[in-house]
Amino acid sequence: MTKKLAAKLKEDVVLTVSWMLALASALFVRPDKNYIDYIDWETLALLLALMIVMAGFKALGLFQWMGEILLSRTKSSRSVSLSLVLACFFSAMIITNDVALITFVPFALETLRMARLEESIVPVVVLQTVAANLGSMVTPIGNPQNIYLYFQSGLGMLDFLKLTGPYALFALMLLIFFCFAGKKKKVEFTPEGKSDFGFSGRLLIYGAMFVLCLVSLSKIISVELVALIVVAVTLITDRHTLKNVDYGLLFTFIGFFIFVGNMGRIDWFSSAVAAVLEGHELLVTVAISQVISNVPATLFLAGFTQNWPLLIVGSNIGGLGTLIASMANLISYKYVCKGYAHFRHAYTRWFTIVCLVFLVALLVMYWCMSVV
Repeated sequence: MTKKLAAKLKEDVVLTVSWMLALASALFVRPDKNYIDYIDWETLALLLALMIVMAGFKALGLFQWMGEILLSRTKSSRSVSLSLVLACFFSAMIITNDVALITFVPFALETLRMARLEESIVPVVVLQTVAANLGSMVTPIGNPQNIYLYFQSGLGMLDFLKLTGPYALFALMLLIFFCFAGKKKKVEFTPEGKSDFGFSGRLLIYGAMFVLCLVSLSKIISVELVALIVVAVTLITDRHTLKNVDYGLLFTFIGFFIFVGNMGRIDWFSSAVAAVLEGHELLVTVAISQVISNVPATLFLAGFTQNWPLLIVGSNIGGLGTLIASMANLISYKYVCKGYAHFRHAYTRWFTIVCLVFLVALLVMYWCMSVV
């Protein structure tokens, strides 16, 4: 049992790091009843429900069928990459960056496998992750910190779009450039066999549960209730699917939630932030996001400044950088590691380089706009 656990922790590096950080932070803030409040149960519930639904779609062959349609209409690797990246960018504006990645990263992995473009998995998924983070910045509902800052700032919808739109448009142009910068390769797609996908009762059930997950984002129905419904229905109709869900991702999030919560309660850390924040709101937001991720960084820094525009821009572009700068980053990383463990180090390297390029470019853009 101990050997199996050790092997699992060694295999899942991010899970291990998250709990090492959680335990280290517990040395400064002893465990108490407040630990429970650290955990965003709604996020965990939605992740669980969506992972089950996506595992069900994959088992039914939906991703393979969609991939076959895409590949039959595209002639080059660049077109495939662009389609997969733009799907994340635009969908994240409405269904959030987390949901966009949970939906389209598995689809990308299946599509690239069928197209025999496995060498493109790392750059494409990295760009998908960047696209989801920066596409989600456009709207107030694109990610959690935008919802919070939208209501706190009192900005109107048009003002919010004017603030975030230029950065997103610039990011879109960079994404397109990166997609076309890679070596062009003709896609010669030969189906491995006729897809056995077909419309069925199980597809309707999973489709209905996916819609239910999206509806829960509007708070019409409790996210926790939706998760219970998804688990219960899957247990009754398709229990084997539950074996294909990456529960380690949920525990990874819990580890980081504990770490982040404890950091916010360390007095010297809070004092240091307050001392350097004034006049440097955007840069401090970006920097803090690299350590505790952009959502908790936003909630933490909102107690020290009322400069909402800089918090909005800083928290959104602050999702670029480290794997924990945005919790959504972990979703893509985990999917790649689960299906292609040998790409783990290459993915981390590519992710860091690409994120730094986008981050520096967007910071330069901010500087240029502030000078003008």
